[in-house]
Amino acid sequence: MRPGDEGRRRRARALVNLRAALAPVAAGVGVMAVAAAVLVPALGSKGLEGAPAGPERAVHRAAGPGRWHAAPAGAGCTAQTAAQSLRPSPDGGPAVARIQKKGQLVVGVDQNTYRWGYRDPGTGKLEGFDIDLARAIAKDILGPDAKVVFQAVPTNQRIPALQKRAVDMVVRTMTINCARKEQVAFSTAYFQGGQQVLAPKRSAVAAFDDSLRGKRVCTAAGSTGESELMKQRHGAKVLIVANQLDCLVRLQLGQADAVVTDNALAAAQAAQDPTVELKGRPFTDEPYGVAMNKDDSDLVRRVNKVLDDYRGGGADSPWMRSYRTWLRADLPGIPGPPSPEYSD
Repeated sequence: MRPGDEGRRRRARALVNLRAALAPVAAGVGVMAVAAAVLVPALGSKGLEGAPAGPERAVHRAAGPGRWHAAPAGAGCTAQTAAQSLRPSPDGGPAVARIQKKGQLVVGVDQNTYRWGYRDPGTGKLEGFDIDLARAIAKDILGPDAKVVFQAVPTNQRIPALQKRAVDMVVRTMTINCARKEQVAFSTAYFQGGQQVLAPKRSAVAAFDDSLRGKRVCTAAGSTGESELMKQRHGAKVLIVANQLDCLVRLQLGQADAVVTDNALAAAQAAQDPTVELKGRPFTDEPYGVAMNKDDSDLVRRVNKVLDDYRGGGADSPWMRSYRTWLRADLPGIPGPPSPEYSD
């Protein structure tokens, strides 16, 4: 056994145990006591399998659940155009009325990303920055006793879930870009991140550059990291997995050498494992938005109205309170939310 192997295995086992703790109940629906929220089982690869936009070029497959492949090509556009959304409105419409008639808001979320959307093993409650925002949206549409159904959605199933109306919206660190806006609608940006490399502290990997040559680099299917790696691999072998936390497990097991993901998510992973760190600088702009079905323009305007309220209040705004609770320890120095940009 090589030096350090046993330590890596212990950390990986611990993270797998955490992953199990964060997983949904095996059957039925889990009731969230405080916020009248429920968590239903995760959407699997079957039933919501959506064809990716554009051709997929197979490279080769790895043993196990991960797969090696090239990402589908996407249309390019400017970040400014992508970040624009419809102007806010408190008025209702078909989509808002549908949610109010159901008496519940079904939100696609992550349940295993620390700080953003995760199930606290101690309390059994869903917690995180994205969860706070989802609850604020539900309260605005349905009132103070709003019922929220949290649907765990893998990264590559976010768009199919919206298109098939398995969820009303997705609040899951989802980057706004033009390729995605061809398939779903977005709110204005509620957070600004950037793609960055995560690797062991002792690694020779220095950044998103040629130090990745010959390395095994992990990212999530359907993520911006996957798209960026397919544009420029820097000689790396790319491993695609279903969820971003799986990359940290692969890193700890020695099955990957580095991870490419949003720096906001990477910072949360580094908080879970002090043996890894962010390398280099962010090399993209990643505005996160609430995603909705393209036909639900009234819901987009309503969510943008909620976001206006959520940003308001300066240092005491709901956005800043949530930031201080969940993100400031790992992403210090952020003065406030991104400013909204509108297309109409």
